[in-house]
Amino acid sequence: MPDPNQIPLSLYIHVPWCVRKCPYCDFNSHEYSEQPEQAYLAALIDDLRQDAPMVAGRPVRTVFIGGGTPSLMSGDFYQQLLDAVRSELDLATDAEITLEANPGTVEQARFDAYRAAGINRLSIGVQSFDAEKLAALGRIHGRDEALQAVASARRAGFDNINLDLMHALPGQTPEQALDDLRQAIELAPTHLSWYELTIEPNTAFWSRPPLQPDSDQMADTEQAGFALLAAAGFERYEISAFARPGHACRHNLNYWEFGDYLALGAGAHGKLTSPDGQILRYQKTRKPADYLAQPARTRGRHFVEPADLPLEFLLNSLRLVAGTATSLFPERTGLPLATLSDFRRKNVSERLLLDDDQRLACTPLGLSHLNRVLGHLDS
Repeated sequence: MPDPNQIPLSLYIHVPWCVRKCPYCDFNSHEYSEQPEQAYLAALIDDLRQDAPMVAGRPVRTVFIGGGTPSLMSGDFYQQLLDAVRSELDLATDAEITLEANPGTVEQARFDAYRAAGINRLSIGVQSFDAEKLAALGRIHGRDEALQAVASARRAGFDNINLDLMHALPGQTPEQALDDLRQAIELAPTHLSWYELTIEPNTAFWSRPPLQPDSDQMADTEQAGFALLAAAGFERYEISAFARPGHACRHNLNYWEFGDYLALGAGAHGKLTSPDGQILRYQKTRKPADYLAQPARTRGRHFVEPADLPLEFLLNSLRLVAGTATSLFPERTGLPLATLSDFRRKNVSERLLLDDDQRLACTPLGLSHLNRVLGHLDS
C-alpha cells in the first residue's frame, strides 16, 4: 500500500478575490468591494493549525498561492502567512514557493515585499499582449502593465518567472496568437504556460460563447507555437507547460505525478494519503464569507474508491510528455500494475501509448487525443 512518508507533499493556498470576474473563469473567484485581508489571514492560519497534524513529520516541498488574484494581498500578509507555515509545517529549506500575480495589481514595493517574505517564483497572468483581446477577456491590464510587471519582478530579485498566455481567443488570427507568443519569449521567462481558451460551464462565455478560431486553425497555431518555443530553448514537458532546463514547475509536477497536497483557503481542494494507504480528497468551504465565519472549514471529505484510482492517476500522469515510470502507479495507488494491462494493450495497439514496460507515456498522437486514451479504461 502507499506509504505517505514516501510521497512528496505540497501546500496549496487559495485567495478567492479578484478586481473583476473574467468571463472565461470557472475558478472560485469573487469580485470584491473591500477585501478583509486581516480576517482572511487569521482564518488561513487557523485552518493551517487545524490541518497541520494530518501531515506531521512530512516535509512540504512546494507551496502554490493561487486564486483569484493573490497579488491583491500585501507583502505583510504573506510574511505573516509564510511565517505561520514555517512554524506549523516542516517547510523544506529549498521549497519552491509560487505566487500568482496579475498585471495591474502590483507595483515595485509589493514585489519587493513578496520576495522578502520568501516567495521565490512568480506566475504572471498576461494572457495576451493585444489590447483588443485583453478587453474581450475582461482583463484589467494592458500590454504596458504586463511589461512593467515583469520588469518590476526582476528588479525585486525574482529569477524564476512563469508567464500565463492563451491562444484561440475571440477573433484571434494564427499570426496574432504567435505574435503574443513571440513577445512572451522576448521577455525571457523561465517558464511559459500556453494553452487554448476553453469555454467552461458556469462562466459568462458559456452562456454567450465568443467566436473562436476553428479547430484546424487552432491545431496549426499550436504546432507553429511548439516550434517557436522549442527554437527558443523551451521544453514542452506537459500538455500546455514549457520550461527552460531545470525550471519545470515542481508544484504542478507533484500534481501530475499523483503526489499529496494540503489545501488552505476558500474552496481549496486537497489530496492526502492516510497512514493506512487510503487516498483522501477534500475541499474547503467555498464561499469566502462562509469560510471566514465557520471554524470547521473542511467539507466533502471522501476516500477514493480503489476502482476510481486508475483514472485519477492517469488523468494526471498522462498529461506529462514523458509520462511517468510504471513503478509510480503501484507506489502512489497501492494497486498492481497488472490493473492497467488491458488499458495498455488497447492503447498500444492504436499507437496512443508507448510500448514500454518502464514508462506509462502517450505517443504524440495519444497526447493530442487524451480523452480517447482514457476511454480505454472502460472499454
